[in-house]
Amino acid sequence: MHPAASVILFTTASGVGYGILALAPLLVAFGLLPDDNRWLGGALMIPALGLVTLGLLSSTFHLGHPERAWRALSQWKSSWLSREGVMAILSYPPALAYAYAWIVLGAVDGPWVWAGFATVLTAVGTLFTTGMIYRSLKPIPAWATDWTVAGYLTLGPLTGLVVIVAVATGFGLHPVRFQTLAIILVIAAAVAKNAYWSRQLKVWEEHSQTTGAAVASPGNTVRSIEWPHTEANYVLKEMGYRVARKHAEPLRHITRNLLLVAPAAIFCVLPSILPLPYLIWAVIPGAVLTLAGVVVERWLFFAEAKHVVSLYYGVD
Repeated sequence: MHPAASVILFTTASGVGYGILALAPLLVAFGLLPDDNRWLGGALMIPALGLVTLGLLSSTFHLGHPERAWRALSQWKSSWLSREGVMAILSYPPALAYAYAWIVLGAVDGPWVWAGFATVLTAVGTLFTTGMIYRSLKPIPAWATDWTVAGYLTLGPLTGLVVIVAVATGFGLHPVRFQTLAIILVIAAAVAKNAYWSRQLKVWEEHSQTTGAAVASPGNTVRSIEWPHTEANYVLKEMGYRVARKHAEPLRHITRNLLLVAPAAIFCVLPSILPLPYLIWAVIPGAVLTLAGVVVERWLFFAEAKHVVSLYYGVD
């Protein structure tokens, strides 16, 4: 499919924002983040809410009629897109309440703890419903797998964690306290993405053979003599976007290095080696590299996904 900038911005920004919202209350609850530091709370919660809002607004840019976006909420019984919108809206009240307690009151205790747990649940629920939007699209075989949802549920918290670690380190907290969680998320993200890419290669092979197998003996190449029309149309531009394998494979290596290898080295290994004054010079670039990696991963996610309608036009 055509990797529209608005969709890449939406999935990247909202993923980071919901990743922070899903982890910050848990880290506070387990004592890994202090709840009495108003400035730290503001440095985490305000950008998280801003990224979520930016992502939701950017998602409307890809619509033909953005003013009608609100109507999608009415189809929550049957549409994962509608359920995502509902979950996104439901995430605001508890997140704002938790941010108020952390930033204004300077303490997250009593009933405010429940606002934190509600923030975690709605943030994870939104990431899940976002992944299910693509998981439910059977005409796009590359996405019709549980690994699509696993990717959203692991990359969101991973990117959220690297931002949390970078901000917390700037406030004088040693990143070693987040080391175990970083290891778990990096391994989970590596398993999810490599499994997805492995399946993607198989889908790509099956896709390239489908046209010939449908009308001839297996192994033969069959193409239409002429296209159904004389020039590219909207369907072909949106659903038949092509990225060459010689470009896709290097991009996967770039994604692995930026999104998986860099966090593994910087957030899982270095905290045990370097003292705090030097770590700040590693975790901030590490967070930037990870966010750059998720942007490349998002681009590949859409660019490599072929709609079955492309077979009608002979697009390999």
